[in-house]
Parts: sequence; C-alpha cells; structure tokens
Amino acid sequence: MEIAILVFDGLTALDAVGPSEVLWRLPGAELRYVGKERGPVQTETGPLRVFADHALKEVAEPEILVVPGGMGTRALLDDEEVLDWVRAVHERTRWTTSVCTGSLILAAAGLLDGMPATGHWLQMDRLAELGAEPTGKRVVREGKIITAAGVSSGIDMALELAALEAGDEVAQAIQLSIEYDPQPPFDAGSPEKAPEAIVELVRTRAAAREPAR
Repeated sequence: MEIAILVFDGLTALDAVGPSEVLWRLPGAELRYVGKERGPVQTETGPLRVFADHALKEVAEPEILVVPGGMGTRALLDDEEVLDWVRAVHERTRWTTSVCTGSLILAAAGLLDGMPATGHWLQMDRLAELGAEPTGKRVVREGKIITAAGVSSGIDMALELAALEAGDEVAQAIQLSIEYDPQPPFDAGSPEKAPEAIVELVRTRAAAREPAR
C-alpha cells in the first residue's frame, strides 16, 4: 500500500508526522514523502526539516494521499504543478486526505466543490471561498475524501483511516502502540471551548503571520 505525504516549504511538521506515525504501521504500508523535487523542505517552525524522498513525477498512483497544512499552503494555492498532481493522483487513490490547511489545497484543486469539509478554524472562510462547505467537525469523511481540522486532528483522521483500511482492532492496536491517550491540562482546544480572550489572542497572532493575498 503506497501512502504519499505531500511535503513543501512552510508545512506544519505534526500535520505530516502525526498521520505518518499511524499509517506506516498499517500492514503492507510503504510511506513516501513527496515534494516538488527530492530533498529537504523547511517546516514553518524554523530549523526542523523534512526530507522529500520522492519527487511529484515519481509518485503517480498511491492508494492514500495525505496533504498536510501550514503557512506554506498559501503559495501552493496557485501552483499548477502541485494542483495538477493532486488532481491526477486523486483519480486513482482509495483515500485522499488532508490535515489543517491542507484542505485549502484540495479545495484549490477543485476536489471539494460543494462538499462538506474541515480544516483549521481560522481558515474556514477561505475554505468556503475555494468552494467547500466548511464544518467545525474534527474529521469529515465524504466519499473517499477525509479532511481533518487543525494540526493534532491529523492523528484522529489517520486512526479513522486505519480502521477503514484494516479494521477496528488494528486501529486500536496502533493507537495503543503510539500511546495516543490525550489528557490535555486545559479544555481550550477549539474556539467553542476556549475563553474569548484566548480566541482573540490567537486570531491576532495568526493575522500578523498571514501573508497578503
């Protein structure tokens, strides 16, 4: 089972690494980190890099596609080389998935037109502008497309996908093997739960980082 994870400069590391920690444990899984060309890509968190071991042209028919998010997605929304690859690969996948703002790339490729989808809560308006029907759900499955909300939700999405591919017992065994048992010290993981002051703080900081468009 070939699993392609798109990587690019400015990606959020956990968006890619979280699902990969789940999916490589599936029976027969062959993981590919795929970039526009082979070589390291810079994550949005500074010195941490991820290595693309395959170029786009080298991966044509993966069974599973994972598109992570991050600030680097903004530059890809008009990158026809990447969007054409996503469209072509999607025609052959069993599952096409995204994490966080990775759903913006799927939408820009025309894969989410009129479809329920999710992504990072700060980018729901942008997701709608690109043709999707945003929902605040943590994971949304519509046909063979699965979108996940912000960053950490990629693990949830990957576990759901593992269950679809290999059954609940395998998915539960993977969950146990990575000891995924979230017990956060605060109940502030969504804008509906977080204090209003915290929501506004995050909005302000995100707006300062967001590139003009």
